[in-house]
Parts: sequence; structure tokens; C-alpha cells
Amino acid sequence: MKVQIDNIVFTATLEENEAVNAFVEMMEEAPVVIEMSDYSGFEKVGSLGASLPASNSQTTTQAGDIVLYNGNQIVIFYGSNSWSYTRLGHIDDLAGWQEALGNGDVTATFSFAIILPAFLSFLAPRRPAKEDHLII
Repeated sequence: MKVQIDNIVFTATLEENEAVNAFVEMMEEAPVVIEMSDYSGFEKVGSLGASLPASNSQTTTQAGDIVLYNGNQIVIFYGSNSWSYTRLGHIDDLAGWQEALGNGDVTATFSFAIILPAFLSFLAPRRPAKEDHLII
């Protein structure tokens, strides 16, 4: 999944649960844009505008964790907290994460993108080369 904070893009690895499946369905229709507010100096929280199936468990979060709270709020962490959440995913590389989140409100855009490893690049569309045409 791609997570864009204002104009900085991060990648995240998703968990495997019903909430993630429903979230991916939303992202496949269109990117999910959420206005997020700072809460207590360790997280950003924003309303999803819809409810996802929750499977809450007591969790101690870390920077980069993405969770569902109350079934309809997305929370992204740049600090740590212990609460009952449904885990959605985690930012793969935290370089620049805390700086991107800053001290105030942010706009987060969540989108689903398939990233092919280099050895699968033959699956990506390409323009035919002259050599690809058979001339008779």
C-alpha cells in the first residue's frame, strides 16, 4: 500500500484480516483521503467515513503502525501507545516519517498499488520494438 502524507510517499506492508480486505476494496475504487489531526503527541487520527470490520486486541503500537480505531477511524503512529486496535499495516521505511507528520494536521492518502519486483518486469506493458514485427 502507498501512504502519502501531503506530498511525501511511503510504502506499507498490510496485515491479513477482514478490516484490511475491506480497506483494500475501498482503495481499489479510489484512493482514500483522510484529514488527520494530531493526538497526544504520538499519533495522527482521522475519520474514514465508513466502518470496517474490527478485530480489536490489546496492542502496543510503535512508530509506523497503521491501525483501525472504533471501526471507523484510521490512526498512524509516530510514537507508541497501548490500546485496543485492529492492526492494518506498518510503514516499511521510517526515514522521514516523523518529519512528514510534523506538529499539526496532515492529509493522508492511502492507495493500493501493485509493485512488481525487477525480475517480474516482463509483465509490465511495453512498446513493441521494430524487431518484434514480422515483415513478409
